[in-house]
Amino acid sequence: MTAIDVVIMAAGKGTRMKSRLPKVLHRLAGRALLDHVIDTAAGLNARHVVVVTGHGATEVEAACQGVARATAGFDIKFVRQEPQLGTGHAVQQAAPMLPDDGVVVVLSGDVPLTRAEALRALIEACGGDKLALLTINFTDPTGYGRIVRAGASVQAIVEHRDASEAQRAITEVYSGIMAVPARRLKGWLGRLDNKNVQGEYYLTDIVKLAVADGVPVVAHRIDDALQVAGVNSPVQLAELERALQLQQARALMEQGVRIADPARFDLRGTLVCAQDVEIDVNCVFEGRVSLGEGVKIGAHCVIANAVIAAGAVIHPFTHIEGGPHSAQDQVEVGAGARIGPFARLRPGAHLGAEVHIGNFVEVKNSTLAKGAKANHLAYLGDASVGERVNYGAGSITANYDGANKHRTVIEHDVHIGSNCVLVAPVTIGAGGTVGGGSTIIRDTPPGALSVARGRQVSIADWQRPAKKK
Repeated sequence: MTAIDVVIMAAGKGTRMKSRLPKVLHRLAGRALLDHVIDTAAGLNARHVVVVTGHGATEVEAACQGVARATAGFDIKFVRQEPQLGTGHAVQQAAPMLPDDGVVVVLSGDVPLTRAEALRALIEACGGDKLALLTINFTDPTGYGRIVRAGASVQAIVEHRDASEAQRAITEVYSGIMAVPARRLKGWLGRLDNKNVQGEYYLTDIVKLAVADGVPVVAHRIDDALQVAGVNSPVQLAELERALQLQQARALMEQGVRIADPARFDLRGTLVCAQDVEIDVNCVFEGRVSLGEGVKIGAHCVIANAVIAAGAVIHPFTHIEGGPHSAQDQVEVGAGARIGPFARLRPGAHLGAEVHIGNFVEVKNSTLAKGAKANHLAYLGDASVGERVNYGAGSITANYDGANKHRTVIEHDVHIGSNCVLVAPVTIGAGGTVGGGSTIIRDTPPGALSVARGRQVSIADWQRPAKKK
């Protein structure tokens, strides 16, 4: 098979974005536009990926390197286009990085949703010896380069600003994506000129050069506008976001997921759902999330990097924020658990079956065994909580001494009263009870009642201070 090398054009400033952030780093579905394009290149099993940078080059290159490390399997290189003199000039900068024996696929860093299968069809149309263009028909093709044909053969691409009235009536347009043999591409790039309205070197001019050389120019036409949609403004970015989110919601619903309103659903990562999952309005899923059979997600929840087991209910306004880097950091919610409303589960919260976490309870880096409950206004950090523990309202684990974190162990069947402070490191013995308002600084024996609070004093006939007249 012919080796595939990818050139991604990511040098533009993106003036219409009206932002200091380079355009290709603006986020779609929680990830930079350029990240999506690099993923597409990875889906082609590309040998090399050459990213052409310019505006904000240092920032763009740093972001790319992070993505490349996460997406193993190809070599990523950078070239800079300074100044920016057109698309042909951009690819000229990449040409020295491209081996002569490959097929080059040219992509744009601001066109994030092209599918690998469409590009594979384009590469097949190229066949290693033809110039292949990805095209689409638009009812309103304003601003796009028109495909000029002679019968089935493509003769030229004419940019909108340079097109005649007759050419502007053509509805088949060039997407900005092509596949071309590297050896031929290099020769054509060397023959480009800038004799046009903009005074730029157009990559599209290689079409007429190919025709002049007798090289067939073919078009692979698709009908999915989302795959070739670019981002040039915040309005276009928002429109593409909604279109992508609706597409993702529909795919989930076709698998059987009940989404209350697809227009109020956001997936910024990967969501895997078992049968009979229900998701209410305005929920956001980030990173990798797995929902077991019959899970119910209430309205206005944000869930990131979590595994939620069968039958669990996440009540409205719950925030689950698992860490992205390891299974230890992700949040786990056991079968039949009840979480929220207004609960917060942070990285490393691992909850067993039938655990209850109620309103305004925060759990971080803690395990709760089957049937444990913390129903109101509490904090559990760096704790190991046994089965059937009842953790009272207003109680906290004091896990941080100002320099280091320490662990609290609460063994099975313990009852922690309200407004208690457990100063770690400390172990509460199995079956024990801690009286409300206690500050526990030493281990407690199993089965004991432990109370640690100041003696109550009542002063008779006490007078409150009065304001001076």
